[in-house]
Amino acid sequence: MIGLIQRVAKAEVQINGANHCSIDQGIVILLGIEVEDSIDTVDRMIHKIINYRIFSDENKKMNLSLQDINGHLLVVPQFTLSANTKKGLRPSFKSVPVDFSKNLFENFVLRAKDKLDNVKSGVFAADMQVSLVNDGPVTFWIHI
Repeated sequence: MIGLIQRVAKAEVQINGANHCSIDQGIVILLGIEVEDSIDTVDRMIHKIINYRIFSDENKKMNLSLQDINGHLLVVPQFTLSANTKKGLRPSFKSVPVDFSKNLFENFVLRAKDKLDNVKSGVFAADMQVSLVNDGPVTFWIHI
């Protein structure tokens, strides 16, 4: 599982020109599902993201987590994160069954909602426009 996380001041997802969802201060995760992923991988990624200390404390040090600040989480499915980009000028993709990926993505969202009050998500396989204000900028690549 691959997560590209960004600390944001705000973010939103639009689908077909309409606002689908939005969040205030928190994390946007672009989530890539890989063929070897499982519910265990989902749980480990959620634990890492909600406890990752990337928010500033009173001394301006990254010492607080999403849980500490009661921040929002926006989960966006992003199959292109698992692309192989080492060769050539066109990405190639591993074959991950759609039903498998969709199931793990939906489980990720449900399990995250069990841990946090403020969780929103994009729509699996939808053509989405994601807008965000990256706070910092602060961006991390997490591979579980």
